[in-house]
Amino acid sequence: MAEKSPYAGVTVLVIEDESNTRLLIKRLLLQIGIISVLEAGDGKAGLDEAMRTRPTVILCDVHMEPVDGRQFLKTLRGLKVRDLATTPVIFLTADAQTDTVLFAKEHHVNGYLVKPVSLTALKSRVDAVLKTAQG
Repeated sequence: MAEKSPYAGVTVLVIEDESNTRLLIKRLLLQIGIISVLEAGDGKAGLDEAMRTRPTVILCDVHMEPVDGRQFLKTLRGLKVRDLATTPVIFLTADAQTDTVLFAKEHHVNGYLVKPVSLTALKSRVDAVLKTAQG
């Protein structure tokens, strides 16, 4: 009998405006064993997708047009649907500016991944968020 994947039932939504980066992150997620990966090209499309599919974890770029990661997170956290509003969000960014970090803390971001994203960093961040969410 095949061993059950630790990621069975886990769906990750990747919100990233650069298609090459989105594809790379999707490939990395597949490599670590997450087979259910959804994509969106900006915060608005990401919000629509999150409401439609209820992902387990959201990886979200900070700098996008027309709806950026900050606006996406603020809107998501303000939703009336509790399980959706508390979906774990990991920011994808090369931005370590103080105001971005403070905003992320204030709006309960669950983690940060610095671009370019490595397989090891992605796996450890996703694992930590899933462990906290299940705990």
